[in-house]
Amino acid sequence: MLATISQHAINGNDMFTDYPAGSEQVMFGMGCFWGAERILWKLDGVHVTSVGYAGGTDTAPDYKRVCSGRTGHAEVVHVVYDPSVLSFDELLKVFFEHHDPTQGNRQGNDVGSQYRSTVYCYTDAQLSAAKEAKARYEQAYGKTVTTEIAMAPEYYPAEDYHQQYLKKNPMGYCNHGPTGVSCPIPQRPVAAE
Repeated sequence: MLATISQHAINGNDMFTDYPAGSEQVMFGMGCFWGAERILWKLDGVHVTSVGYAGGTDTAPDYKRVCSGRTGHAEVVHVVYDPSVLSFDELLKVFFEHHDPTQGNRQGNDVGSQYRSTVYCYTDAQLSAAKEAKARYEQAYGKTVTTEIAMAPEYYPAEDYHQQYLKKNPMGYCNHGPTGVSCPIPQRPVAAE
């Protein structure tokens, strides 16, 4: 059964509706979604995170089916953030530097298409910035970055026990951390108001 709870276990914010005016959304696949979500919920400017499935063909994915590799979904973290506090380029830096985007359908010991690296965007500006970042990190890593970059497909929130899993199970595995590869954040013109 997919998510029935709606309050974030860390900050109490609604995970699926009632986002603040001016907030933006993105979905990141960084391998196991537990560790990725913990990295992202800790960032200043993130309003709320949730974990789920996206990018597949099954219209009723659940953990067991997604793990079979037959649905085509990736494990993703849906992030709602305040771009006046945390820019999309800053989020991309965290994304590309806290998992190995060159591994294809895996992250470390987690193997399968559900663990692929993904950036699912909600705006054309995000899509462009993500593609630029992929090119920069491909140079920095010195090998092909396999990250899938696309406009956001349907998002299916994962089962309740997966939401903020590492808050509920602090000794759980699936930790992510810095890869040692770093790129500067591009300087972009400030939009006129």
